[in-house]
Amino acid sequence: MAELTLYLDLLSQPCRSVYIFAKANNIPFNNHQVRLFKGEHLTEEYGKVNVLRKVPALKDCDFFMAESTAMLLYMARKFKTADHWYPSDIQKCAKVDEYLAWQHTNTRPNGSKVFWVKCLTPLILGQEAPAEKVDAVVAEFNTTMNNFEEKFLGNKLFIAGDEISVADLVAIVEIMQVVAGGINVFDDRPKLAAWKKRVVEALGEELFLEAHEGILNAKKMASEPLAPELMEFLKSKLLSMK
Repeated sequence: MAELTLYLDLLSQPCRSVYIFAKANNIPFNNHQVRLFKGEHLTEEYGKVNVLRKVPALKDCDFFMAESTAMLLYMARKFKTADHWYPSDIQKCAKVDEYLAWQHTNTRPNGSKVFWVKCLTPLILGQEAPAEKVDAVVAEFNTTMNNFEEKFLGNKLFIAGDEISVADLVAIVEIMQVVAGGINVFDDRPKLAAWKKRVVEALGEELFLEAHEGILNAKKMASEPLAPELMEFLKSKLLSMK
């Protein structure tokens, strides 16, 4: 039995990055499903694994982690994955670190807003989001993608150079959340579309599609009742979202 346990819900972007990385690198792990829409991350039992009550979480014997990008680097080091994932070359590594630092306040929150407004508003509030709100969050994400293409991709095949790294993996799962919200980000962006194709090929199309199957069918969530405490939390967050 594997010593490593990953606590995951593949509806979550960070969970998908951790899952795909482990699978792509043949890292043995126990997959402990934590169903967010059932509120399982809010339970006292899960709080013993991750006091922050978020996913993903990592348990390696008696060692615990609660941040996905740190988990990726931990697994890369512990399991000595191929160098391209987190390069030993100081400048390539710096490019990976730079994107991982930037995405926390750019790709991640701006992509999540699109998904929340487009996909979760009808589910939680029972009505479509106002058109002006949708337009605003989509415009903000488009600015993020402009910056991503210009600053982080440039004329390179991948963020750190000629090979895929954890930075590309973290980027693609966040962008796919916007696709799940009904916005085809790759339309009219040939550079971004070509990069996505390379990323999918590097990861393996079967694994990529498996990891994204749930989120790309997110509207089916409407048929499943949500945990009451989670419903209240989501409603409050949506109403306060600007």
